[in-house]
Amino acid sequence: MLAYLLWHRPADGVERATYEQASERFHRSLQHSPPAGLRGSAVLRLAECPWLAPAPEGTPAATYEDWYLLDDFTALGVLNEAAVAHGHRSAHDGVAQRFGSGAGGLYGLLEGHADLAGAPHAIWISRPPGERRGELAQLLADGIDPAHASLWRRALVFGPAPEYCLLAPETPKGVSPTRLPNGWRAQGIERELLWTGSASQQR
Repeated sequence: MLAYLLWHRPADGVERATYEQASERFHRSLQHSPPAGLRGSAVLRLAECPWLAPAPEGTPAATYEDWYLLDDFTALGVLNEAAVAHGHRSAHDGVAQRFGSGAGGLYGLLEGHADLAGAPHAIWISRPPGERRGELAQLLADGIDPAHASLWRRALVFGPAPEYCLLAPETPKGVSPTRLPNGWRAQGIERELLWTGSASQQR
């Protein structure tokens, strides 16, 4: 499974509630008529996003994180086309017209189950440049409940986001400072789930 992630902020002058309603409308549109290979999606509000450029003065402080769960790379291409096609175009344009800035990322599932609603904690892990992964990456998921937590690794470099993401109901011991290899860094980011849905339920 793959996950396409989009971090984004509204444009200057756009009210937070209006932007969030537009984002949710787009995701509901995808859930109602899901493109092939889309398993589900979610919208979250973040307290911060260190790898996204600071918001210009006067812009709403809220930052958002969208997750799109996909079967494979083919599904990513289908989603890209379907998002602006008949049936989703008006909902997509509602967000695009209010969009300020953003960055994307593509991640592959390494371990666990993609439970976007039941895993409120997101821990982002970086390793020193050039260091071999070996088996160290697998230890990051040590202590998770695979039914409600998941470990993801970057599949393509779209932007400056960290290489690994661990979603869990609570911070697992595998990413504690005493367990991480020398030079590896883990950062938890506070997030609030605004909407999530499973596209597969509509098929």
